[in-house]
Amino acid sequence: MGYYDDITQELKDLISSFEEAKRNFDEQFAELQRQNNIVINNEKIIKQLARERQIGFPTLAKAYDDFFKLQDRNLIDFLTQKDKPAIRASEVVSEYAKLKRKAEKENKVLRYIIDNYESLFPSLVDLREETEDITEEDRELMSEYTEKELQDEVTHYVTKIEYRKLSTTEKNQLALDRYWKRPKSKWHIGKIYERYVGYLYEQQGYDVDYVGISKGFEDLGRDIIAKKAKEFIVIQCKNWSKFKTIYEKHIFQFFGTVFQYKDENKTKNVKAIFYSTTKLSDLARRFAKELNIKLVENDRIPTDYACIKCNVSRVDGTKIYHLPFDQQYDTVKIETKKGEFYCATVEEAEEKGFRRAFRYKGLQKQ
Repeated sequence: MGYYDDITQELKDLISSFEEAKRNFDEQFAELQRQNNIVINNEKIIKQLARERQIGFPTLAKAYDDFFKLQDRNLIDFLTQKDKPAIRASEVVSEYAKLKRKAEKENKVLRYIIDNYESLFPSLVDLREETEDITEEDRELMSEYTEKELQDEVTHYVTKIEYRKLSTTEKNQLALDRYWKRPKSKWHIGKIYERYVGYLYEQQGYDVDYVGISKGFEDLGRDIIAKKAKEFIVIQCKNWSKFKTIYEKHIFQFFGTVFQYKDENKTKNVKAIFYSTTKLSDLARRFAKELNIKLVENDRIPTDYACIKCNVSRVDGTKIYHLPFDQQYDTVKIETKKGEFYCATVEEAEEKGFRRAFRYKGLQKQ
């Protein structure tokens, strides 16, 4: 016990000596500040601060860094120059001091940036005050998504708090609403257009294959194949800007792939329909008529398009609904004769006994 008592006392003496040295340093630094308390009236310095305002006053942050560096140097000198030098301890303190100063400097820069934004947008102050007054329950809600939660595509469209506080119906509907409002790539919009056209034929009792979505560039220009009895409809969908024009070369290309499909399905009644969100040239229309290709021009996806697929499992009859961002959405076929349908809202799907799959990313039972 005596040995440990000596160590404890030595540690106490060390702390006491350091605190005394720190007090002396603080007093000297305060005196230095009083002696150099000069009002900043230099135009050049004012302009420099104004320029730095937008990037967090790095010069001022460096001043703080120099100040903390001086404090840390004082501690290191004390450890190395005392009667029983603590060289290893001084090395540890030196390394720690570097990391601490870096963090403090970065923190100061961020604090200045925040203060600047809050001065420009006062409403941010209210928001900060709201987030400061948070409970343990709130902290749990704001924690990171769990691995299981991240398997749900809904997490890409709602916040963590919304995901954990809202009911299943509410958060799924909110995610769907935001899916439609969120900007999308041209490729994604094109896929939605193909889905919509296919939906029109599924509503008429056709068995629809979304070839363009499933095969991509290997679709040979046949975006959709709609089948009913011996009637096969080959459909191409062009989701183009209204300022662009479809020319005869596009009709020729489509005719070529339809001709090949007819040749491969000689016992079927194969028709061809060309859908476009823009217009065709006069010559392209004439060729389409001569080649027996039906045209749908200046088409648009309606805002009230019922896109939720309500599907009955072929395995055990489970009723499952799929949102357009779900992994299995494009592989699911809707057969109205089997009680399957499309609907516009999550509430409607759930009221009719359908639920969203418990597992995601292709893991659900179909």
